[in-house]
Amino acid sequence: MKRKEDKYKAVLRFRNKIHEIIFEADTKSGRLFDIILFNSIIASVILVSLDSVESIRKNNEELLILLEWFFTILFSIEYILRIISVRKVWPYLFSFYGIIDFLSIVPTYLSLIMPGSQYFLVLRDLRLLRIFRVLKLSRYIKEGYVLWDALMASRPKITVFLFTVMIVVVNIGALMYVIEGEENGFTSIPRSIYWAIVTLTTVGFGDIHPKTTLGQTLASILMILGYGIIAVPTGIVSAEIVQGKQQKKENISTQTCRWCSKEGHDIDAVYCKYCGKKI
Repeated sequence: MKRKEDKYKAVLRFRNKIHEIIFEADTKSGRLFDIILFNSIIASVILVSLDSVESIRKNNEELLILLEWFFTILFSIEYILRIISVRKVWPYLFSFYGIIDFLSIVPTYLSLIMPGSQYFLVLRDLRLLRIFRVLKLSRYIKEGYVLWDALMASRPKITVFLFTVMIVVVNIGALMYVIEGEENGFTSIPRSIYWAIVTLTTVGFGDIHPKTTLGQTLASILMILGYGIIAVPTGIVSAEIVQGKQQKKENISTQTCRWCSKEGHDIDAVYCKYCGKKI
C-alpha cells in the first residue's frame, strides 16, 4: 500500500511539473518552453506558406515534407503532454486553446487520405495568442477580458440590429427586383438581396447596378443609409467597453487551473474562481 501511495505521489508530482512547464509562464522553464514553442509555431506557419508556392515546392518537396512531419510530431507530443498534465481532460479538450492545439496537428494526418488538407496548418498561428500570457502582459490580458465582456454584453443589441438590417435588405432587394427586373441584371429576389447587402455595406462590387432612374434613386438612399448603419455596432460595442472600463478588473495572473483549464484568475488567487479547486 505504501509503495502504491508513493508511486501515485510521484506520478502526481510529475504531472504537476509538466503542467507548470507547459501551461504556466511564471517559471524559467515554463517561459523557455513557451518561447521555443512560439518559435516553432512561426517556423511551421512559414513552412506551410512556402509549401504553397509551386516553384519552392517542386525544388524542395522532400525537405518540406520532412520538416512538416517534424513539427507535427513535435506538436503532437506537446498535445499529449498537455492532456497528461491536466487533472480533467475534457475541459481542456473542449476549451478554446484545446481545440486550437488539436487543429494544429490533425491536418497533417488528414493529408495522408485527403491531399491538400495540410494547408489548414496555418491555423497554428492562432496558438500565438498565448504570447500575452508568456510575456506576462497582464494588462493586455485584462484589456482582452474587457473587450470580450463588451462583445458578450453587446450580443442582444447587435442581434436586434442585424435582424433589422436583414429586414431592410430583404425588402429593398425585393423592391429593386420589381423596379429593375431581369433585363437589368436583377434576375431574382435572392440576387437582388445580394445587391442590397453589397450596397448597404458600401462594398460595391459593381457586378450588378440599377439602370433606371427610380432604381438609382433607391440605390442612393441605400448607400447613404449604409454609412449610418455601419456606425451602429461600433457605437454599441464602444459603449459597453466604456462601461467595462468603469468596472475595471483586478490584475490577472498567467495561471491556468489544472482541473478546468480556465484562465483569468486574480494575481493573488489561491482557488479557481470557476471550479473552486486549488490552483
